[in-house]
Amino acid sequence: MSRPRRIVLLRHGESEGNVDDTVYEREPDHALSLTAKGRKQADQAGERLRELFGDERISAYVSPYRRAHQTFHALKLDPSRVRVREEPRLREQDWGNWQEREDVRRQKAYRDAYGHFFYRFAQGESGADVYDRVGAFLESLWRSFEDPGHPPNVLLVTHGLTMRLFCMRWLHWTVAEFECLSNPGNAETRVLLLGSDGRYHLDRPFERWCTPESYGFTD
Repeated sequence: MSRPRRIVLLRHGESEGNVDDTVYEREPDHALSLTAKGRKQADQAGERLRELFGDERISAYVSPYRRAHQTFHALKLDPSRVRVREEPRLREQDWGNWQEREDVRRQKAYRDAYGHFFYRFAQGESGADVYDRVGAFLESLWRSFEDPGHPPNVLLVTHGLTMRLFCMRWLHWTVAEFECLSNPGNAETRVLLLGSDGRYHLDRPFERWCTPESYGFTD
């Protein structure tokens, strides 16, 4: 098995929906583009990643959402060193189809009270649903490591909640631990690094917005 030395998770740059939540009434979530600021953020992320990867090969997986594709292209990675695939399981949490702003705001308030992991948006997904499909992707990813020529780097261009749930699944965090974490900023990364102990370690933690309240640890 040829495990990569690093798995880089990158959130897309700032999108139209990040600055104007009325846009969801006119455009599907998957079709939203990056803002000018988001394109600049992605450009800057590309500078950092090109330095990080150097001349090494990369296996990249990109959410099918437009803002994720635009972010990936703005990275300007050397195409001769990158094997890229669109990966639908890395998409954003589904909040339903056409969205009314006041309904979404009301449901977000319900989610905050009920819990981000368990609350399911009407006609959409819960965090637990996203966890399940991220887990299915992780199993596929792990099988790809059986290729002895697997690149030493994996890059996932995805969304904030999906990044947190991927790390939750990989690092075996509890639901209580997940609930206390904030999304990374636009075009921010988190990197899982393969240590000398044979285990992956997160390069830096996600910010916490509260103290986790567990129901009790189960062995």
